[in-house]
Amino acid sequence: MSRQPIPRFEDNYTEEAAQARRDFLLQQTGAALSHTGHYSLKASDVRNNTENFVGVVQMPVGVAGPVLVHGEHAQGWFYVPLATTEGTLVASYSRGMRIVSESGGVKVTVADDQMQRAPVFEFEDARAAARFVAWLQQSNGDIQREAEQTTRHGKLLHIQHWQVARMVYTRFNFYTADAAGQNMSGKATRAACQWILKHSPEAVTYFALSGAVETDKKHSHMNLVHSRGKRVIAETTLKREVLQRLARTTPETMFKQRQRSAVGAQLAGSAYSGPHSANGIAALFIATGQDEANVVESHAGFVFMDITPEGDLYFSVTLPSVICGTKGGGTGLPTQQECLKLLQCDGEGKAKKLAEIVGATVLAGDVSLLSAILADEWVSSHDAYGRNR
Repeated sequence: MSRQPIPRFEDNYTEEAAQARRDFLLQQTGAALSHTGHYSLKASDVRNNTENFVGVVQMPVGVAGPVLVHGEHAQGWFYVPLATTEGTLVASYSRGMRIVSESGGVKVTVADDQMQRAPVFEFEDARAAARFVAWLQQSNGDIQREAEQTTRHGKLLHIQHWQVARMVYTRFNFYTADAAGQNMSGKATRAACQWILKHSPEAVTYFALSGAVETDKKHSHMNLVHSRGKRVIAETTLKREVLQRLARTTPETMFKQRQRSAVGAQLAGSAYSGPHSANGIAALFIATGQDEANVVESHAGFVFMDITPEGDLYFSVTLPSVICGTKGGGTGLPTQQECLKLLQCDGEGKAKKLAEIVGATVLAGDVSLLSAILADEWVSSHDAYGRNR
């Protein structure tokens, strides 16, 4: 059988073009795509989001909460949309949200906010590379000007650099406002590097716009230390009475398990030291039109606990690289826009608010799952409500 290309048209974002591709796939594979081809958005809505459009995958969306959030941007009660096919997930997050809310809520802080592109420059030898680094630092103003000419909202914050042999690995750090910012920072960095290549006093023998130090859509220790996206810290103090009544456990039991699971996570080389940050992040990202691949960076982080003098449990989650936005990407699609409105995160100036809700959601989910493990309700809940049914 010879290669049969997927049909393309002068305008690929019409209902007729989508239907023609579905008909073609039916002929080629026998798959009718009758459900995939049933949707409420317009084909033209996805012009900037996908290619060879044939329809949509309908993902169940449940609502967890409400959760009481005391953020610098997100303040009050929030109902959180979670797109998932995992039974018990929404129920578990709702339970965690009740536990933390009845304990007084979740305090959330965005401690850092920057997005990167990381070019590599190569020179004749290490001394030429070292001279380039000195010139790069002196030329920061000119480089910043060139970068920021490409964007209305982006700001070049600073440039990191590491010299290895005759190479200089750099990391251009940008503030990207309401956008997640990967494309914005890439375009701005390219413009800056065109100026650098033209004006560098040292001959650049090799250049690439990415030297892989930004670790785009990959987990890395770099992004634990130097945030890619928003560094989100969520904190709560779980009251002893609330834990006993709603979670059927105690602060001491949770803290003891934390000590042991921390060793297990280190033994496994886990990117996250808590129960399951990726669950809530992935479900919330899909519901609100984030780039789902950024879950790999966003889920990494640390859980820290302590017993308070009053005998309650301080519980915190630190997510160093939450990559989310409220403008661009899939955030403007109809159902994703509705989920953002549900969170009051549509419009200008809402990206940090969304990041704070992400942090609160992860913390609530961790509290619930850890409690279920300790109360021996983890398996039984899945048997009753979830995938084992």
